[in-house]
Amino acid sequence: MDAILHADEEAGRDYARVRDAIRYLVAHAGEQPQLADVAAALCLSESRLQRLFSRWAGVSPKRFIQQLTCEAAKARLAAGAPLLPLSHELGLSGSSRLHDLFVTLEAMTPGEYQQGGAGLDIVWSVEPSRFGPVLLAQTARGVCALQFLADDDEAEAWLRAQWPRAALRHLPGQARALCGRLFDPLSEADGSPLALRVQGSNFQIQVWRALLAVPYGGLLSYGQLAEKMGRPGAARAVGNAVGANPVAWLIPCHRVIRAEGALGGYRWGEERKLDLIGWESARLSREEATA
Repeated sequence: MDAILHADEEAGRDYARVRDAIRYLVAHAGEQPQLADVAAALCLSESRLQRLFSRWAGVSPKRFIQQLTCEAAKARLAAGAPLLPLSHELGLSGSSRLHDLFVTLEAMTPGEYQQGGAGLDIVWSVEPSRFGPVLLAQTARGVCALQFLADDDEAEAWLRAQWPRAALRHLPGQARALCGRLFDPLSEADGSPLALRVQGSNFQIQVWRALLAVPYGGLLSYGQLAEKMGRPGAARAVGNAVGANPVAWLIPCHRVIRAEGALGGYRWGEERKLDLIGWESARLSREEATA
């Protein structure tokens, strides 16, 4: 147990270091900072920063920042969302493969929604991930929440607010294996579909289903997402539904940015949104280069 706790703490420190490195790179992008500049700002050796960053992102800090410029984002928006080869979609591209999970989304019944989750049994825990601590909550019919939350007290308060009449069971560590599968696309996985069981209005469910169709590493604007849904004049309403997403990462609301290339808001912080986009982009770039 002590070894697991130590590993979790070290993973949290590594994420904080990488986050700070990304923050520095973005703030000084116009100056084209060198590895030595970033290492000095973080009080790390150049070799350690290079190893840590490359292990986390799969590319060097210099290559990572190239994926994150506003101009690059605008170019990707104009080109449309990239499509991975079918072998990548199916997880068949070899040992260095991206596992894009098959995700199914089911809405809770109107009764469950209106009654505050009465009769629902929700098992939850806060697990470490490469992007910081996450709340993972599941019902018998699927994952109902994935939130970037810092601790158990914050997580339970959020769950109580969402499902005041549900039976909540806190089982620390119960979702550790699942969390590893979700946040490590280079790990071996069984490829079985992952079910999501969420509550929301009909319009919100439509938006979340549309988000599931945005491929790994893809970007689109709020207006483009509205057009894909056949609602070209509803960009603002679509944006509100994107912001209400209860399942981070799996329903990839981080892949929606503003038309001019700016990040736009993110309920778990713009820095984390930048981390998610940059990490996906870097991984995709590396996979394409390998292919």
